[in-house]
Amino acid sequence: MKTVQATRYVTPLREGGSLPAVVEADDDGLYVLKFRGAGQGPKALVAELVAGELARALELPMPELVLVELDSEFARTEPDPEIQDLIRASEGLNLGIDYLPGALNYDPAAMPVDAELASRIVWFDAFVSNVDRTARNPNLMVWHRKPWLIDHGAALYFHHDWDSAGTACERPFVLIRDHVLLPFATRIGEVDAAMAAALTDALIERIVAAIPDGWLQDETAFADGPAHRKAYVDYLKRRRDARAGFVQEAIRAHAAHV
Repeated sequence: MKTVQATRYVTPLREGGSLPAVVEADDDGLYVLKFRGAGQGPKALVAELVAGELARALELPMPELVLVELDSEFARTEPDPEIQDLIRASEGLNLGIDYLPGALNYDPAAMPVDAELASRIVWFDAFVSNVDRTARNPNLMVWHRKPWLIDHGAALYFHHDWDSAGTACERPFVLIRDHVLLPFATRIGEVDAAMAAALTDALIERIVAAIPDGWLQDETAFADGPAHRKAYVDYLKRRRDARAGFVQEAIRAHAAHV
């Protein structure tokens, strides 16, 4: 996972509560920057990174992710005091998502999604316990006539309660019933084996290893960073191996929906 330096603050994106922004980086790319100092805290960035990189490894349509080094000097040219404070609180490594110029919000009524792709996305969101892919808030963009996944900060919500993470990995994801693509997901059982096989131990370990150390601080449940990372790895492996629960729940939810 590459690291870039933010060189220009382009514009804030005020649609979300975390006040992300479009920035330009030293690789000449434009990125949607998710700030470490935003109200959701670094756990939202951990969820964005882990879920986003898993989605990319599963060959789902997910923009490239990068780590973005942010200098607090950016705040000097920003007139909004709230954004100034956010930039200063986020000095260091933040998360960037490749900006999709001209992308439109996804509308399920205007764009049905292929059953194979819809089923793979539903499977993935059940795996990462993504509560935020609903008709009210799809977190899908349409770019070049193709749906793209965005915004996974609300996924992996088990990490807000590590005491129950050991049992959470085996629970069905009942909120899959609200998934915006569930009506199109007719092949969930058929895509299951291939999706799980792609989530190798080595892949999970590599993605978790990419989490910056600074995002794992201030967690009292673990003695140190390595123990914290191991807990993420263990959860994701157990979630994959115990997937029958969330797969069957998704299949039942689809059947009830139609």
